[in-house]
Amino acid sequence: MSAPYPWERPLGATPDLGGTTFRAWAPAAAQVAVRLADGDHPLAPAGHGVWEATVAEAGGGDDYRIVLDGTAWPDPHSRWQPEGVRGPSRVVDPADMAWTDGGWTPPDLADLVLYELHVGTFSEEGTFDGAIPHLAALADLGVTAIELMPVAEFPGTRGWGYDGVFLGAAQSSYGGPHALARLVDAAHAAGLGVVLDVVHNHLGPTGADAMTAHGPFFTDTYATPWGAALNYDDALSDPVREWVLQSVGWWLGPLHLDGLRLDAVHALFDRSAQHIVAAVAERAHRTRPGALVIAESGLNDPKVIRPPAEGGWGCDAQWADDLHHALRVLLTGDADGYYADFGSVADLAKALHRPFVHDGQWSDVRRRRFGAPAEDRPPEQFVVFTQDHDQVGNRALGDRPPRETRPLAALLTLLSPFTPMLFQGEEHGEDAPFQFFTDHIDPAIAEATRQGRRREFAAFAAFSGEEVPDPQDPATFARSKLTRREDPHLAALYRTLLRTRGELPPGDAEVTFDEDERWLRMRRGPYEVVANLSRGVARTLPTSPTQEVAVPTHPEVALADGRLTLPALGGALLREADRS
Repeated sequence: MSAPYPWERPLGATPDLGGTTFRAWAPAAAQVAVRLADGDHPLAPAGHGVWEATVAEAGGGDDYRIVLDGTAWPDPHSRWQPEGVRGPSRVVDPADMAWTDGGWTPPDLADLVLYELHVGTFSEEGTFDGAIPHLAALADLGVTAIELMPVAEFPGTRGWGYDGVFLGAAQSSYGGPHALARLVDAAHAAGLGVVLDVVHNHLGPTGADAMTAHGPFFTDTYATPWGAALNYDDALSDPVREWVLQSVGWWLGPLHLDGLRLDAVHALFDRSAQHIVAAVAERAHRTRPGALVIAESGLNDPKVIRPPAEGGWGCDAQWADDLHHALRVLLTGDADGYYADFGSVADLAKALHRPFVHDGQWSDVRRRRFGAPAEDRPPEQFVVFTQDHDQVGNRALGDRPPRETRPLAALLTLLSPFTPMLFQGEEHGEDAPFQFFTDHIDPAIAEATRQGRRREFAAFAAFSGEEVPDPQDPATFARSKLTRREDPHLAALYRTLLRTRGELPPGDAEVTFDEDERWLRMRRGPYEVVANLSRGVARTLPTSPTQEVAVPTHPEVALADGRLTLPALGGALLREADRS
């Protein structure tokens, strides 16, 4: 069945047996052509601002540009930018990719253990291929899926990826689309799914002029903290929505990815009958049944993960920052910024039931009521963590949590009823920071980024006595690479916790606590996690005579005569002893 509107046909460059069909959306152009090595080939109007033609001489690997009224631009729908955001686009033929994953079955949400990694700093090579030798160790650890930070083509050769421009083009400095396909295929062979972080709320400032030249990709109706908002509900927004949706289809279809993490959906502004997040989830599930759509949402609103039949957006899961915040404040005493809304053991207890600490009550930071109850959503729909790229990298120095907090944080997070996520290196006690680094190719943008970072953290720098790292300095990037130096005790604890996690029954946890004594108990079936959240004070707590220690966080944990002794910031997993 043909698409009812021309922008719903495959946009960009689509190779087939008859050559390559080029299709561009440029509603204001009078003439449109595709420029290949042998010259310009005119595209014909197909209606609604869409132009198209099949060029018999073009095929996979050919470079091209879209020519609008005599000016050549990269293709907004590009699948490969081999020379960066301002270079030519390149035709990608999926038939050129070799796959061996025909029998692959992705993990279910209930079995998901995520591992967030940044391709550029995860390996010495900093490429898709460079990550492959490390996959088997992650699978052996108990990880079931890796989550790649954004790889859509961004300026320069190093960066976090959140200033990407070409939504469907895998970063050239990482190896491009064919190398990404090799990584996905190798991950599947190792028993790992692959989830990709995608950014649909804004574009990076360098290279986005190609979109502006083509049509109204942006709107002035809204604004995001990172740049102009994308046009999802204004005039001529339908082709913009389809541009996003076809990129979703590309990642999950020809590139075999198993899911998407949607960045900051609270900054996706859309008054359409179907919100763009719901449309993305629908396209993802239609393209790849079983694909997981995980939202990062600052809304504390369960509509994000409710099914459409219940008025929701249909995402399978969402990041849940509140558990991290509640735990971080208790373990470290940090109370700046949004941490000011947390600090009690009761907050952590609430977060271990459903990780919306704010689910309709007053927030001092926001100075209003915030959030909505999420009792109707099962625990596995919430992704929790003690480290991620934001909570480490958005600190002035990119420093990881203090060493003394790590074992207890791992115990509570990995044994919670939610879906756990690790951040690269935490499983072995990595001390290398993850700092904010960029490689902007426009000097003015580079300097603005540098000065903005310094202003944001000026007070912190004065307090710490250290200089805020220059994001443009290659040394900032180099410091952020994993050293892979291991803390043997912590590494063994992570391995044991992930192995033991599978023994705990699914469903809600029963949580009790004492605010003054700063202890907490979390029961899951015959297992009980007991935590001493006191900094500097050991605790001795009563236990059932039928319990034994299954996993201690520290060698000092002791159980004798029905009394459990926990060191400061220590804990244990207890289980009913086998008396048979």
